[in-house]
Amino acid sequence: MIKGHGDDSYRYDGIKSDFSSNICKNPAACQAVTDHLAKMPELLGHYPEPEAWSLERIIAQKHKISPTHVVVTSGATEAIYLTAQAFRLKPIIQGPTFSEYKDACNMFPTEDCSRSCLWLCNPNNPDGAVIKREMVNEIIKNHDLIVIDQSYENYTLWDVMSIKKAATCQNVVQIHSMTKTYGVPGLRLGYIITSSPLARQLHRYQRPWSVSSLAIEAGKFLLQHDELMCRPDFDEAFRVRCKLEKMEGISVHQGYSTFMLCDLKKGTAAQLKDYLANEHHLLIRDASNFKKLTVRHFRIAIQTPAENNVLLEAIQSYIKMTNG
Repeated sequence: MIKGHGDDSYRYDGIKSDFSSNICKNPAACQAVTDHLAKMPELLGHYPEPEAWSLERIIAQKHKISPTHVVVTSGATEAIYLTAQAFRLKPIIQGPTFSEYKDACNMFPTEDCSRSCLWLCNPNNPDGAVIKREMVNEIIKNHDLIVIDQSYENYTLWDVMSIKKAATCQNVVQIHSMTKTYGVPGLRLGYIITSSPLARQLHRYQRPWSVSSLAIEAGKFLLQHDELMCRPDFDEAFRVRCKLEKMEGISVHQGYSTFMLCDLKKGTAAQLKDYLANEHHLLIRDASNFKKLTVRHFRIAIQTPAENNVLLEAIQSYIKMTNG
């Protein structure tokens, strides 16, 4: 679903506020990484490591596990497709959720129908639902393999499975996104935590030099600067959710993150999106292409209080217009 994700402001003129991408804006991290890499132009003159061994070691040291449990990838998306290719088990995917799981499994069809793989997004995209750590620990007992995409783990206050726990499980592939943790989507950097045997299998299928020298160095830099991590405003997310829930023309799905899934009682998400973009220069995510959702579903991710207020007023004006 390459063209179905958020952040498609290129389709409109003059967008002032983008609510369509779940990633928190983090200009401080972007500037810090840019300044750091600018001091190292020599990185462009050499091939990167065939596998990002040096960054895998640093990730392992940070979390006090062995590097044999870590696979660094070019974003969480590479981790998803790499996992689908390496294991090729019958997929169990309960939507609505991130479409790339299904796309990856379709690209690498099942070779072993006797064994299954459960794909979980936790927190889930698009609704921000969270499966508590205790429940996840029970779920993993009942599946041959379970992929837990924790890309948005920094966007909730709820506890999710720890890295140390994932490293000790023999049937868990846990996906992390530095892209989302630090708000640097252009960097394309993620990593997998799993058992050593599963990590070896994943490395067998990973293409050489899939992670660039710049991304490896940026990852090392970011891991030394926790102050650059995204700091989502959960109080503001709660305020916006409450405001939306009070609007008569909207239902808000239960979730525990800084992004939320809504559906309209009248009109379509595409119409609302065009109205907001053309009349108010605001961009939201039309969520109708998520499996099991309808043409009325849309998703927003909170921004600053001032921007959120403008969005809330604009949505209210659309509801009045469609009800009029």
